[in-house]
Amino acid sequence: MRALTIAATGMAAQQMRVETISNNLANMSTTGYNARRAEFADLHYQQMVRPGTINAADGTVLPTGVQLGLGVRPAAVSMHLAQGSLSATGGDLDLAIDGPGFIEVTLPSGQAAYTRDGGLKRSGDGLIVTSDGFPVAPDIAIPQDARSIAINADGEIYAYFDDAAEAQLLGQFNLVGFTNPNGLEARGSNLFTETEASGPPVVSTPGQDGLGTLRQGYLEDSSVDPVREITELIEAQRGYEMNAKIISAADQMLGATTQVR
Repeated sequence: MRALTIAATGMAAQQMRVETISNNLANMSTTGYNARRAEFADLHYQQMVRPGTINAADGTVLPTGVQLGLGVRPAAVSMHLAQGSLSATGGDLDLAIDGPGFIEVTLPSGQAAYTRDGGLKRSGDGLIVTSDGFPVAPDIAIPQDARSIAINADGEIYAYFDDAAEAQLLGQFNLVGFTNPNGLEARGSNLFTETEASGPPVVSTPGQDGLGTLRQGYLEDSSVDPVREITELIEAQRGYEMNAKIISAADQMLGATTQVR
């Protein structure tokens, strides 16, 4: 009976949907996190009678045929790109990206990674790094005697000193864009890496080439909508229950068949 295997694929799909929702809710306080959505596609169809087949009885063409679906499969877990709200923190190295784009960091392996988490820190050498200690590209070091720093919307970082009236330009933050940001590979710790699907990175100055600008003293909140996630969780739970009932009904039908004498 095909209903057993079809309903089993439906239960597996709804389970994957629940897992995706649970990950979204777990990251509802993660800086710069974008919600994920599980997407599905129907499986192959068994062509019992193909549409357009000529009816042997009178020669007419069948308008629809008989096509039996074999269930559902996961198609993708895509990232819903949305701008999270900006929360004021007052931190000199807290940066929020207002618009599209990513900050580039360098992993210990030398590979480039990308993030929207602008909660930056200062290492013991004065280098600007992420919370995990990965340096931001390009490398920018803050002198130890700097009294304060300022970062404008274009990414220019200035340092103020007690013995100087004017600020000193330390460097320039860049932003990185991709043709298909959904094609980036999630690595955890708010990091993404380039793939063939994402396309090559396009490095530019904030505010140019369709990229956003920087806001010093702010962090981007997670874009997860808890109300929407709970609503989808209820839908997924009901879908799982209905597929389970189909398995129960198919089991009863098979039981009735075995009891026929």
